[in-house]
Amino acid sequence: MAGSTRFAVAAHILALLAASRPVPVTSETLAASANTNPAVIRRLLGALSKAGLTSSQLGKGGGATLARGPKKITLREIHQAVEEPGLISLHRAAPNPDCPVGAGVQQVLSGVADEAEAAFLGRLEGVTLKQFAREIAAQNAAAKSAA
Repeated sequence: MAGSTRFAVAAHILALLAASRPVPVTSETLAASANTNPAVIRRLLGALSKAGLTSSQLGKGGGATLARGPKKITLREIHQAVEEPGLISLHRAAPNPDCPVGAGVQQVLSGVADEAEAAFLGRLEGVTLKQFAREIAAQNAAAKSAA
């Protein structure tokens, strides 16, 4: 089962906005870079704007820009702006409480899931958009020099 790609696309969008600073970038340009539909980009930009990570300028020469410097945005903030909480989904219906596994599986799995999510979000908190964008640039430079 495939997971959501909202975080990956949102991180892509913000890295491109960081690289394009201070020039606004249109949703069409962002969509072409991420190889997706501009409507997907606009939906993500709405969530990113609501979280205080981007702002938009309307009209000719308009587009999206970062609302804060890339040193002040973490990957955790990006993730929390576009994704639902919880890495592991639990049963939709309560398991059978008379089953020796069903009686305790939710509580135990919930604890493991909470620990995993805390570790995941902690790692994302430690990476700024500036670091992320620099790593992408370094990767691109290494790929060009190897070619």
